[in-house]
Amino acid sequence: MKRERHPMPDFIREALAAKKLTAAYDARPPYQRNDYIGWITRAKLPETQQKRLDQMLDELANGDAYMKMAYRAKDQNN
Repeated sequence: MKRERHPMPDFIREALAAKKLTAAYDARPPYQRNDYIGWITRAKLPETQQKRLDQMLDELANGDAYMKMAYRAKDQNN
């Protein structure tokens, strides 16, 4: 089964740029980037959408979580 591909909305792109997290976002695997966008944009209420966006930004800033699960980037040298 293939996942639906979600286009990057401007408000997410702008939030990543404002927090200087675009590189951290781009470093994540494609499935994570796509999941984040789908999860954020499926929120029905603006408050929920903002809460999810804030969670993504926090997880990217800390670099140790993905959807509240432990995450460790693969070593690029291996």
